[in-house]
Amino acid sequence: MMFLANPVRFIRLADAILPWVKWGALISFAVALYWGLVVAPVDYQQGDTVRIMFIHVPAAVLAQGIFVFMAVASAVALIWKHPLADLAAKAAAPIGAGLAALTLVTGSLWGKPMWGTYWVWDARLTSMLVQFFLYLGYIALWQAFEDPAKAARASSILALVGVVNVPIIKFSVEWWNTLHQPSSLMASGGPAIDPSMLWPLAVMALAYILYFIWIFLVRLKAEVLVRRVRTQRLRMMEV
Repeated sequence: MMFLANPVRFIRLADAILPWVKWGALISFAVALYWGLVVAPVDYQQGDTVRIMFIHVPAAVLAQGIFVFMAVASAVALIWKHPLADLAAKAAAPIGAGLAALTLVTGSLWGKPMWGTYWVWDARLTSMLVQFFLYLGYIALWQAFEDPAKAARASSILALVGVVNVPIIKFSVEWWNTLHQPSSLMASGGPAIDPSMLWPLAVMALAYILYFIWIFLVRLKAEVLVRRVRTQRLRMMEV
């Protein structure tokens, strides 16, 4: 990991990876959308509404995974003072917030025909809403301090505290009586989804992951360059 501590080395590596993840994401999205929204069969109970799953499920899983990534990066920043760790968490946060918002919107669109309402204060829905607000709070903390070091420290603490919400989201359907259905992908007996729906869902999950890597690298490159410019300006002022 210390190999990437050098900004020049990181930017060179990011430039080499970016074209691959960019085109991988675009192709995967095209394949998954056609496979899931056109080719995959309708559900015998949910009808065409089940197609929302191909957008909703990967967004929900990745929104949680990104926050775990932010917590790990924040811990590395606080403990080992890695020069890129806090910037990595900062770069990932808006992507995770967008996916959390997409999760809530698509979940509401699914809930209307299935439950008869766009929103209920269900344990899974409520904990996901909390996750979205944690993302917004993290982003706001970075903007609340003029000193980047103080902003990074405060944001890192919030990420480490807020990560406890991730297992709450995961196990909420088991801990409380909820309207939200239990996990179909990680059931004890294996995925409870027919392969005709499971495979396009897997391709969509790959598309989301590649999309995250693509946008994350773009944002992290920008953050690294901004920090370099700020450092150079401070050195010039000292001279």
